[in-house]
Amino acid sequence: MNPDLWLGLLGLLPLLLYVVLVFRNVDILTATAICVVAGALLSHQTLVSFGAALANAMGSFLALVGLIIMLGRGLGEVLNATGVSRVIVYRIIHSIGVDTEKKAMFGIMLSCLVVVGLLGTMAGGNAVIAPIVLPIAAAVGLSRSTVGVIFQAVGEEALILGPFTPPVITLLGLTKISYGEMLLFVSGPVAAITLLVTWCVIQRIQRKTRDINPYEKLDETVHFEPTPRSRRATTVFAFAFLAAVVYGIIVKAPTSFVVVIMLGLSFITGLAGGLKADEILKLVVKGMAGNVNLFLLFLLLDPFILFVEKAGGFTALTTLLKPLMEVGGKSGIVITGGFLGAFGISGATVATLKLLHEMFNPLLTGYAVSMLAWSLALVVATRVHNFVFPGANMLSSLGFAESTDMRSMLRNGWIVASCQLLFLTVFSVFFA
Repeated sequence: MNPDLWLGLLGLLPLLLYVVLVFRNVDILTATAICVVAGALLSHQTLVSFGAALANAMGSFLALVGLIIMLGRGLGEVLNATGVSRVIVYRIIHSIGVDTEKKAMFGIMLSCLVVVGLLGTMAGGNAVIAPIVLPIAAAVGLSRSTVGVIFQAVGEEALILGPFTPPVITLLGLTKISYGEMLLFVSGPVAAITLLVTWCVIQRIQRKTRDINPYEKLDETVHFEPTPRSRRATTVFAFAFLAAVVYGIIVKAPTSFVVVIMLGLSFITGLAGGLKADEILKLVVKGMAGNVNLFLLFLLLDPFILFVEKAGGFTALTTLLKPLMEVGGKSGIVITGGFLGAFGISGATVATLKLLHEMFNPLLTGYAVSMLAWSLALVVATRVHNFVFPGANMLSSLGFAESTDMRSMLRNGWIVASCQLLFLTVFSVFFA
């Protein structure tokens, strides 16, 4: 084997170390910091060049995404303080007229899809809807297992549909496809497959767990009645949000546009909900503070990728994969990327998207791979991983549903993952 190739493979050690640390449940920020130092040593960085790389990372795409995520958390605080999030759930549930198991399932799914898609966080979205929908689930006889599966399966797909969620912002920034193309050919089909499969699976789960894992009569039932002020704030938010989406699509606004939108929606909604300007800013700052760890993660991730690249890691990986790509062609690249992300790389979704894109970028360019097909590979990679391995999203969904039935979560997850991977394989063969 070529000596240069061996040296290049040595440059992949920080990436392999990252995978090992994350799978051993080391905190993702700690794992990234360790790997950045390892990458700096392997790429022969000095303290000065290391500092310069960190300074340059402040203006990177990942740092921008980190800022947007922080602002999104701040907007979520404003929506909660003004009652907008709860009004949205209330309107969905009562417009459906929940009085049967299936209506309750549909209402919870729709609530989760809308709220998580708006807030851009599964934990935050499910935290908002859980106090409202759990009493309803208990009243109609839904099991804890059923609700837990709904929270996770629908929440995962909401994150790839909302126009301002972190995975969507990152995907559009990396691949340069439009939001409309993403919905039509990438996220839309994946979400449709997932929701359809989950709907069928939860019917069986409900039948099997209705009597063995039910909700007891809840001691603390939260009854929410929208006030005129919260209704007004919700109406203003809805119109402003839709206007921002339409305007962004028309002018093909760049990622940086989302920063203005997050701040604008926070102030418009807050003022409509009766908050003062200083109260709105305090809520935004409070929300942003909760995601400082993610901002630091993305800040470190940029030099991490840079150091692996300088050490020759990605070049060596391209050389190793080239024979496989020559056999499989464009489809082989897309399928390999999707499966590698699904079963080989773990961590924050945005980090996984960036790592996969950088690893395969030379092959994507060299083989002129369709960005739609590659976007599908990135989406499927991050969704499948969350469905087949018990992670933060799965565990938090169990917690909000007050369930301990991991078996049902994994059963649905593996069925959904199989369907998603099959769709990726078929799509890549015809459209890569």
